[in-house]
Amino acid sequence: MEKSKFSLTTYKDEPTVELVKKTDHKTLAIWAIDCVERVMPYFEEKFPDDQRPQRAIEALQAWINTGVFTMAVIRKASLTSHAAAREVGEDNAARSVAHAAGQAVATAHVPIHSLGAANYALQAIHRATNPSDANVAVAKEREWQIQHLLDLRNNHKP
Repeated sequence: MEKSKFSLTTYKDEPTVELVKKTDHKTLAIWAIDCVERVMPYFEEKFPDDQRPQRAIEALQAWINTGVFTMAVIRKASLTSHAAAREVGEDNAARSVAHAAGQAVATAHVPIHSLGAANYALQAIHRATNPSDANVAVAKEREWQIQHLLDLRNNHKP
């Protein structure tokens, strides 16, 4: 059975975009990290010596913890994670994870990048799952992502 094509436009639905627009910056950064960490094993299992996606997440966590933003650090972390994705080559879950981490760290600069992190995490699940189960797995993860963002919003007041 051929797997359905995953579209990166999945996260362009208006209710989700509006939810993100109404969420504070640091909460979106936490959400982006959480979305990526759920799929990070797909990258780490294939490329255990490549720390670039993990370093991108660490750079974003440092911004959350300290509030110190250095564009050079954020940009480098994002670009190197996306470079890791390009080096994966084939269209697979590991590549999607590296892109997710690159988008996540960019959330420090532009909050809407959190949507890219979440969406690439969904793409990783789609690519890692048996074709007959992929759409259900993505829908389940997407439901978790939205509920998790709602929970973070309720528990984190800036």
